[in-house]
Amino acid sequence: MSFQALDRQRRIFLQGVSGRRPEVPVDTEELAQLAERYTSTRGYAYLAGGAGRETTIERNRAAFSDWRIQPRMLRDVSEADTSTTLFGLRLPFPAVLSPIGVLSLAHPEADAAVARAAARVGTPYIFSNQADVPMETTAQLMGDQPSFFQLYWSKNRDLVASLVHRAEACGCRGIVLTLDTTMLGWRPRDLDLGYLPFLQGRGIAQYTSDPVFQRLMDEPLAEGTPPPRRRLTPQTIASVVELMRNYPDPFFRNLRSGRPLKAVRTFIATYTNPALNWADLSFLRELTRLPILLKGILHPDDARRAIDAGMDGIFVSNHGGRQVDGAVSSIEVLPLIAEAVDGRLPIVLDSGVRTGADLFKAIALGATAVGIGRPYAYGLAIAGADGVEAVLRNFWADFELIMRLSGLTRVDAAAFREQLLNARPSG
Repeated sequence: MSFQALDRQRRIFLQGVSGRRPEVPVDTEELAQLAERYTSTRGYAYLAGGAGRETTIERNRAAFSDWRIQPRMLRDVSEADTSTTLFGLRLPFPAVLSPIGVLSLAHPEADAAVARAAARVGTPYIFSNQADVPMETTAQLMGDQPSFFQLYWSKNRDLVASLVHRAEACGCRGIVLTLDTTMLGWRPRDLDLGYLPFLQGRGIAQYTSDPVFQRLMDEPLAEGTPPPRRRLTPQTIASVVELMRNYPDPFFRNLRSGRPLKAVRTFIATYTNPALNWADLSFLRELTRLPILLKGILHPDDARRAIDAGMDGIFVSNHGGRQVDGAVSSIEVLPLIAEAVDGRLPIVLDSGVRTGADLFKAIALGATAVGIGRPYAYGLAIAGADGVEAVLRNFWADFELIMRLSGLTRVDAAAFREQLLNARPSG
């Protein structure tokens, strides 16, 4: 592992002698551009898009530039250890795979391919609540490698409890409760295309595989929940065919049973819960002994309340800029949240992470680990599981080189912090 980064460089350069460029681009801008060629217009819009004018996406990247690394020289960096721990789990480098829903828009194998890649590298994978593959399947593919489950709080508490208990049963090491999606943000790319993948049965596998959800499908919908209305057009027919194919039963059985349409209607009726509040956390705390991380924290007072509520971790995130246009970036509020937490629980940061230098800066500013998001989805689009693995190993190699070239040989937040300068203009 000491020379993992150099070995990866050599392999790429030696392949270049034979005229072979990496199938999965190392540069993350090129990675995104190539992924767009491998996905549909609607699929790429959903994966890459953000809220409003996407100024939060822009700020997520720009804010990393507010900090500069100041390397130190003549330190023996012939060997290095990039590993760290999170909830007692060993990470080969300080990163996890953040949850991304509807990955079938990137690749047919979706979450299953990501699970295989994560297992190969040893990077924890947070299974999305909006997955295309049930958590039991992805957990089996992960083997002994650690995984977590992202939870969206449904309007139905029995369903919340069922999802949590399933996550426990399949070996997940923690629950990541996403707080910032109690309703969908205003996302112009999707709205201009009139496309929400859930209406075609994509991204709802955690629901259709759940016994409580199956029971809810047979109950009357809540009053005021009208069935979706569609004009009969060729596109309507294509959408119905896609829905029949995406539901887990055989196609013609789905046509006869009508359960795929019931699943979509039930999902729409129960998906998010705008009434979610701090008092609800006690219900979740009583449900499980697994560590609970709150994802979407962007204010130090909310971090303090999370500690008071008995939570086990903080996920500093603005949902990759997909929910609130003009929001603060994760990295700019990280120091304030780290100060409020004061080492009492681990902090994970995501949103805007694109390079090994970003990982370095996040650790220096108080993160225990960093969540990688869109880049692995782009790798998935280009080359399936191999593409995800390539993205992870590129991050790992980049981080190792940044660390060693800065004069450091192990992941040490205090040492990282000593070599970070605030480059923001004063005043």
